Amino acid sequence: MNWLTRVRNSLPFKSKRETNDNLWVKCPNCQEMLFTKEYEENQQVCPRCEHHGRIGADERLSQILDMSFDLLEQPEVKEDPLKFRDQKKYVDRLKEARAKNPHRDAFSVGSGQIEGHDAVVGVQDFGFMGGSMGMAVGTAFCAGAERALTRKCAYIVVTAAGGARMQEGILSLMQMPKATVMTRRLKEAGLPYIVVLTDPTTGGVTASYAMLGDIQIAEPGALIGFAGQRVIQDTIREKLPEGFQRAEYLRKHGMVDMVVHRHKLRGTLASLLDYLQGAAKDTEAA
Repeated sequence: MNWLTRVRNSLPFKSKRETNDNLWVKCPNCQEMLFTKEYEENQQVCPRCEHHGRIGADERLSQILDMSFDLLEQPEVKEDPLKFRDQKKYVDRLKEARAKNPHRDAFSVGSGQIEGHDAVVGVQDFGFMGGSMGMAVGTAFCAGAERALTRKCAYIVVTAAGGARMQEGILSLMQMPKATVMTRRLKEAGLPYIVVLTDPTTGGVTASYAMLGDIQIAEPGALIGFAGQRVIQDTIREKLPEGFQRAEYLRKHGMVDMVVHRHKLRGTLASLLDYLQGAAKDTEAA
């Protein structure tokens, strides 16, 4: 023991104050360190660069719907029908995902009101196996549409997914036409179907119900597309333009109707419902 160690040990240091590991969060866009509490109070939007972070289903529903809303029970489907296994068994991957998430699968539905306007809201959670679309997601989407048909109100879907769930093979792809049929039923009933595209929305979800809305809304900077940029670039052998597959680019080229900041999303949806419901009443009166 050298003299410096002896001196240091003899000094009455107070024990180091413990701090929570989640006290800070780093913005994935500007790399700024932010107070987690400040970040969450700002609806997980970076106060420095306005980057919109990914949020869970419960938080999204509470941001959009009025306080008293009903959470629909997630329908039960046959799990692991193909007995799929890659590096892990599919059933083990489901167990891991459910241990980290309050819901059984990636799609949750809330039934309530938005500033007094009746609405059913379905939310895809990227935190559950990348929001991938399997039988549970497809069935939950249809259950939400059925509730909207029963209540005769708008169906709003917030998407966030990497595409179809490969562990369910062709059964996951069958959810695309299944969901598309439900959007058609909403249209025939004269009920609004509004889609809010969030980061990321890709693959089979984009190829089906994510792009069939009467009104297409996107959050700023959201990645929206079918195939990845590298795949497209390698296929066409050309450099893609700046901002390709981002919300603002799609808005400019007519694929999205509006890009809405998360802070204004609830008010925008309420205004749209007010207008659409008023237009429907005028049509009935005529």
